This record gives sequence, C-alpha cells and structure tokens, in this order.
Amino acid sequence: MADLNVSIEGIADGQRIAEEFVFGIRTDDEPFTFGANISPAISWSGAPDGTKSYAIIMHDRSVPTVFDDANQEGKTIPADLVRMDFMHWVLVDIPATTTGLAKGVESDSVVPKGKPTGATSNGVRGANDFGMFMAANPDMAGDYGGYDGPAPPWNDELMHEYVFTVYALDVESLGLDGVFSGADALAAMERHILASGQVVGEYTLNPALG
Repeated sequence: MADLNVSIEGIADGQRIAEEFVFGIRTDDEPFTFGANISPAISWSGAPDGTKSYAIIMHDRSVPTVFDDANQEGKTIPADLVRMDFMHWVLVDIPATTTGLAKGVESDSVVPKGKPTGATSNGVRGANDFGMFMAANPDMAGDYGGYDGPAPPWNDELMHEYVFTVYALDVESLGLDGVFSGADALAAMERHILASGQVVGEYTLNPALG
C-alpha cells in the first residue's frame, strides 16, 4: 500500500491538539465545558494512479472500555485500563479532484443533537460515536454527523491519541447510505484502499498530564 502525505493546519504529528479544534475544554471553574469544536484544515497529496475517491476517518484510540468512573469527582480512570476506538469523524466518497478541506467546513461549533449525516458538498458523512454517549440526554440525543473533536474524560490518567487518517480508494463511491458508522465505512473500504496517510494528535482534560 502506498503512502499519502497528510497535513493538518495547527496539528503537528505527535503534538497536542489546539483547543479551537476540541469538543470539550477545561476552565478554571469547570473540569468540562464545550469548546469551539472547529474542524481543522486538512490536506493530502501523493495519491496513486487509479484513485477515484478519498475517505477521512478520525478516531480516538484511547477510549476506556469501562465508563463507570468517568468524570467522577474523587475517582480516576487508570491508564492501564483496556482501551477501544471511538469515531470522531467519518467522511467518505470525497471526490478524487479534492486534495483538502478548509478549516470549519465539517464543523464550526458544538451542535446539540448533532450535525446532519448524509451527502454534502465535501462527500458523504457517516455518524461518529457521539450519538451513543448522548442518547440518555434528550437535549443532546441524535445522530452526530461531521466532525466532533476531542472530549476525553477529565479524570483519565492516560493521554488520549487522536488519529486522522486519509484513504485513497479505487472506487468513486462506497455505496453507503442511511446512517452508517465508522466501522461500516472501514468494512466497505476493504480491498479498495490504494494508499493512506495519517496525523496523530494528543489531548487531555486531566491537568495532572499537563
């Protein structure tokens, strides 16, 4: 598989993600409040011949598998707890003529009940995983399309790692419709990936981790 050159304005590989791009921030008064949640400008190059579309998947690979103690005063989530992937951005069927997305086009704020899924001028949006965590809150429950940035538990002892991956594909469309997940998108991409590239950023709300 070939490598794509991927760059994200304001997010250097292996470095902390700036607060303008995150869903949750810490303040002097609150361990969690909503952030600006702006989608970053992302660009790519080096796609091989035969590329017919692109896809973007952003996921947190550090999410706890058990949330019983998440965001609980006087408790912590141990760093050695088993972790899982959590999808933050699922965008497929990006035209082959596209080599980047401008800042803010996939999110410019936190949207209660989520941004729309489905076809946009940028491609076809899947649902990220915020919907499962918002399901119990009637003011926030919904299908969350587009980009929603980092919002790790503020008492997690582990620094979270966020992986932005761009895929070059040999099909114009993955044929996904309705409300599909990141897992659905990755399954549909199998055997169609010509190249990929990624940037990994870090973020935490735990002041003990700096």
